Amino acid sequence: MDAKHFDVVVIGSGPAGEKGAAQAAYHGKRVAIVERSPFVGGTAVSTGGLPSKALRETALYVSGSRKKEVYGVSLQLDRNATFERLRLRAAEIRTVMSDAVMRNIERHNIELIHGEARLGADQRVHVGSGDAELSLHADVVLVATGSRPFRPPGIPFDGHAVLDSDEMLQLDRSFESVVIVGAGPVGCEYASTFAAVGIKVWLVDIAERLLPMLDTEIADLVVSSMRRSGIELVLGSRVSAVERDDAAVVVELSGGRVLRAERLMFGAGRVGNTEGLALEAAGVAVDGRGRIAVDDHYRTTAPHVYAAGDVIGLPALASVSMEQARVAMCHAFDIPLKQTVDQLLPFGIFTIPEAAGVGMTEQAAREASLDYEVGRGWFAQNNRAAIAGDTEGLVKLVCMKDGKLLGVHIMGDAAAELVHQGQAVIRHGGNVEEFIHTTFNVPTRSDAYKYAAYDALTHIEVRAAFGDVAEAG
Repeated sequence: MDAKHFDVVVIGSGPAGEKGAAQAAYHGKRVAIVERSPFVGGTAVSTGGLPSKALRETALYVSGSRKKEVYGVSLQLDRNATFERLRLRAAEIRTVMSDAVMRNIERHNIELIHGEARLGADQRVHVGSGDAELSLHADVVLVATGSRPFRPPGIPFDGHAVLDSDEMLQLDRSFESVVIVGAGPVGCEYASTFAAVGIKVWLVDIAERLLPMLDTEIADLVVSSMRRSGIELVLGSRVSAVERDDAAVVVELSGGRVLRAERLMFGAGRVGNTEGLALEAAGVAVDGRGRIAVDDHYRTTAPHVYAAGDVIGLPALASVSMEQARVAMCHAFDIPLKQTVDQLLPFGIFTIPEAAGVGMTEQAAREASLDYEVGRGWFAQNNRAAIAGDTEGLVKLVCMKDGKLLGVHIMGDAAAELVHQGQAVIRHGGNVEEFIHTTFNVPTRSDAYKYAAYDALTHIEVRAAFGDVAEAG
């Protein structure tokens, strides 16, 4: 059978697949994307990522949970009607963003082929759709099939009362209580969203600390905020057994504690979507969780096959996945544009309120025995935050004693947006004085950077004048 030839065949149309395909097509390559779903965009626009963030924003809006005390308004929510709004808004965003991905594919003249892909001999990709099979020949293959939630044995998933994190967006009616297993970013985000609309939440994790990737002070503030919202944190515990009775899901934890709730969401870990791709037969190494091994250029153990995104493992961020795929295509076709992925990676956790960070945390600076200082700009003293009634949190700067900025860590409304200002300063080796010399609009939350910088410089000047003894006193 004759095979249709392409310079690159991309398997998967999520963030990595779409951007990798567009990078190659922009530079004149003939590109095809193979997508097994009827819709494009991958998990980011279908079962997680953007729809879950839409769920969060809708929960904030319909509950008014961050504004009640400011405006003296107490909303009495009809939970079924509220949950229906949440579900419909998430579905709307799914459609809007999938359409945007489709327009980008069309704009770059990329051929979209729906079906199940598997790698074959002689650099072929076989695509099955129903009873038909199409054979493609590719100089380069980019595997960008993403990941799915890990489903451990012994958990009776049923898509109704016991669900994984992708299935939560498919629920068609409300519930009064939920146990969330896995207190990573996804678990914490869902916990915050459900608590905002009055659902009782238990958040369970085997770790003793929440969100270890965060600066410790920021993580502690997130924990305090969660507890004030009514979320019960059950840390240092693992699930021993899950059973169903007529009224609830019964979750037995190590240590003997038993939780009863209407729903259980298991969101601890993910596995790569590599089943059915025949990767091993093509010489592509895969680990026990379906994650593909790659080198610094995102080339797999098969010379013509590259991989990017969640399917290669951490950090499993959409922003990073896009860059990985772009870098992979630049190396595959000697495109002199992107040779490495930015090592100064920002991250945002969309809890209520948000948390974000970039660069070195305070604990990392301490462990490295650096002569560092910290400055804090609290939103409680920020005009815009006071007007909005969102005064939780701060902008925290970590810097050297000469003021060179090492890290920025934020907890509060719009933290995931605000962190990029600090990222830009760190990127060019800037000093915290840049925030002092910058004129910020007033009232804005960005102005908290200026006060954090003043705070850091004050500590630096005190140490210079009086030494660490005076500072400690």
